[in-house]
Amino acid sequence: MTGTFDPWVGRVEEAVDTVSPRQARQMAATLGVACDCAAGAVLPVLWHWMGWTPEAPMAELGPDGHPARGGFLPPVPLERRMWAGGRLRFHAPLRIGQEMRRRSEIVKVSEKTGTTGRMVFVTFAHRVEGSEGLAVEEEQDIVYIAMPDRFTPPPPVAAPVADWAEPVAVDEVRLFRFSALTFNAHRIHFDLPYATGVEKYPGLVVHGPLQAMLLMQAARARRGGAVPAGYRFRGVRPAFHFDALTLQGAGDGVATVNGDGLVCMQAGMEWE
Repeated sequence: MTGTFDPWVGRVEEAVDTVSPRQARQMAATLGVACDCAAGAVLPVLWHWMGWTPEAPMAELGPDGHPARGGFLPPVPLERRMWAGGRLRFHAPLRIGQEMRRRSEIVKVSEKTGTTGRMVFVTFAHRVEGSEGLAVEEEQDIVYIAMPDRFTPPPPVAAPVADWAEPVAVDEVRLFRFSALTFNAHRIHFDLPYATGVEKYPGLVVHGPLQAMLLMQAARARRGGAVPAGYRFRGVRPAFHFDALTLQGAGDGVATVNGDGLVCMQAGMEWE
């Protein structure tokens, strides 16, 4: 498979969108935070993920609920798709109700072999501009793997000693609302028979972006709402709707940790 997707590297897609006051209010309600959601107010960091949502018609969706592969995305012949991680730099604020312009480029397609077998990673570079110029530079990693016969948990990563910790609910209602706000029809997040019967997960999967946003929110709250200069996150272990999930931090590192004390997502903040 090596080299098969080289023609997709360098492909560029550009789009324009806004996050409306109504969307901001709904995200604030879903995350359980206070927010000035008026038009023109600063859009909280990472909330730009409500923009540029997939708009493929029903006839162009795959069996997992994602848009069928091909076109801008390479047609990777591995059934399971996950958001593996990302890296962001924040330069200027985006504003609610104002135009956001995004330029996306596929910068890398690589193949690896792991405990689950063959994996294909697709890395995107996004450049987001708002009314005050360049706002966000972002790299996003998507990984594709074959559909397993059964769920095999990844090697455990024990949570380090934390300076702070707070529980967070990740039940079916929160997962549904987050899927709706990001127009994410991936069935692993809301369709329990599909998640367990087809993709062999033990429950509904908690979105990687949702965990990243909850961690960002908790870290910022402990710094008086300051915005970091940089943020990186990586999925280590799936989190499920029945997990007793905890947000915790030590120094500049933050993580989501399940009820067994195992890390689900690792993240790090870079402060000016």
